[in-house]
Amino acid sequence: MKDEGVYLGADFTGCDLSGSRLTSVELDGCRLNAVDLSGAHLTSTLFSNVVIDRSDLSNARTSKSSFLCVGIRTSRMTGLGWVGGRLRDVTVDDCRLDLANFRGTKMTRTIFSGCNLKQADFQNADISGVIFEDCDLTGVTFSGANMEGTRIIDSALVGIRGVDSMRGAAVASRDLVALAYSLARALDINIIDS
Repeated sequence: MKDEGVYLGADFTGCDLSGSRLTSVELDGCRLNAVDLSGAHLTSTLFSNVVIDRSDLSNARTSKSSFLCVGIRTSRMTGLGWVGGRLRDVTVDDCRLDLANFRGTKMTRTIFSGCNLKQADFQNADISGVIFEDCDLTGVTFSGANMEGTRIIDSALVGIRGVDSMRGAAVASRDLVALAYSLARALDINIIDS
């Protein structure tokens, strides 16, 4: 891949693009299989109708970038920085996204399923309508996020920060016990054992 490159229907398998700096790259109808984009810096990139499988995007950084109609499976994205970007019609399955940063990102019709999102940051993000299913959301930050219509199902909700931003979200009843401690802390309620 190179700056200002447009790739249509390309199949990238086993490519090592770690640490690369790419600007104004557009991928449409492409497949990335076992691609290493760890530590890459992507500026003004567009991934449209793309499948990403068994790839490494850990510690990658993006700016002004978008995922549109993208499926991501069994990939490592620890420490990913997708700040102020856009995700629309994105499905993320069985991925590691711990410590990922989605501050200020707008997500529409996005689903995270079976993902490790420990200590991920969604501060000031618009995640209204996003679905988190069977995810580890331990220590996630939701401060200032728009969560109207967000659905959280069968997910770990221990140590959530910014729990007051969850107004309008739907949470499965079986997940409420873990969330209760974060709610009590946010409301300055002391929990005592009798």
